[in-house]
Amino acid sequence: MVKINTLELENVKRIKAVTLTPAENGLTIIGGKNGQGKTSVLDAIAWALGGDKFKPSGAKREDSVIPPHLKIELSNGLIVERSGDSSRLKVTDPNGKKGGQQLLNEFVETLALDLPKFMSANAKTKADTLLKIIGVGDELYRLDNEEQRLYNQRTEIGRIADQKEKYAREMPVYAGLPEEPVSASELIKSQQEILAKNGENQRKRAKLDEIRREYNSKAEELKRLTERVEELKSDLETALKTAEDLEDESTAEIEENIENIEELNAKIRANLDRKRAETEAAEIRAQYDELTEHINSVREQRTALLNGAEMPLEGLSVEDGELTYNGAKWDCMSGAEQLRAATAIVRKLNPNCGFVLLDKLEQMDADTLREFGEWLESEGLQVIATRVSTGGECSVIIEDGESVTPTKTWTKGAF
Repeated sequence: MVKINTLELENVKRIKAVTLTPAENGLTIIGGKNGQGKTSVLDAIAWALGGDKFKPSGAKREDSVIPPHLKIELSNGLIVERSGDSSRLKVTDPNGKKGGQQLLNEFVETLALDLPKFMSANAKTKADTLLKIIGVGDELYRLDNEEQRLYNQRTEIGRIADQKEKYAREMPVYAGLPEEPVSASELIKSQQEILAKNGENQRKRAKLDEIRREYNSKAEELKRLTERVEELKSDLETALKTAEDLEDESTAEIEENIENIEELNAKIRANLDRKRAETEAAEIRAQYDELTEHINSVREQRTALLNGAEMPLEGLSVEDGELTYNGAKWDCMSGAEQLRAATAIVRKLNPNCGFVLLDKLEQMDADTLREFGEWLESEGLQVIATRVSTGGECSVIIEDGESVTPTKTWTKGAF
């Protein structure tokens, strides 16, 4: 990774003369009061390394007759200079050969020179930048679109299921009725069968009376008709036994059903309609549950995709198309969390670029600043930052455009 070894700046914006040797890893803080030229140092570095698109509109220091001069020595041995009225670029490698902006672009990440551009980007741009780094953007967006499609489909299915269930609940139900509508002709047929059976019973009763009369008649001739009486007696016993088992059936219920067949069938049809409505609602609810399973499956694939990717910073992710850090979206992160997330992402965009410029670190308190510096050191990342302060945490202090060595040096564990 390429880092900044030394820099010398003269007559740029508010700067008179500033020299700085940043720490190889961790945090180098440029301190000072407001309006002294702290931000001018960062602007000068960005201009020197990033090219004319970073050139300040008022590049030359006010009231200075000498044009700006910028000189930066990089860890790969390159020496970058801009000087003269035209601010001509000169890039010299360790072997004395010269190059230009194209050579610098190979290892200088644009966003490392302009971190506020990333931090002020919209939520989708931040998320797209992270997905570009980890290489899963296309697949993740495909899964997100599939989840949204299934979610919309499930929502519509759920709405229909709710309507069907409500419709079924509001329909009347009548207990104790047949499953299918009753036919009048079948009721009449049943009545005729019962009447025929009852007629047969009546004929049997008449036969019994006939046998009884004949028995009484023949009894008078008992002596002469003994054999005949015995035969008739046997017939009588059989007839008596059959008559005792006979039971007439009532047609009252059928007659009532015939009279009320339309009302009866209306209730039966109502029961059938309710049953169909309940069946439809159950089928649609099953579709809803199936879509829920599909959505959960897509979400599991999405989670697995992100879990399997190598993130620039532990805790970074993308949810609903937005960058998140430890579950919080950008506008819910603290200023320190935003800086840490942005620094990690920008650093990963071009692994050859080992430095990042940060402005206005006063939003970090002492503990957070110390923690941020320790994290940068552990990542082997060089950050040159500004802070409205003249305290011991500052590597250099800018006073009226010039660099001054602070009287107290910040060390780990002390502030």
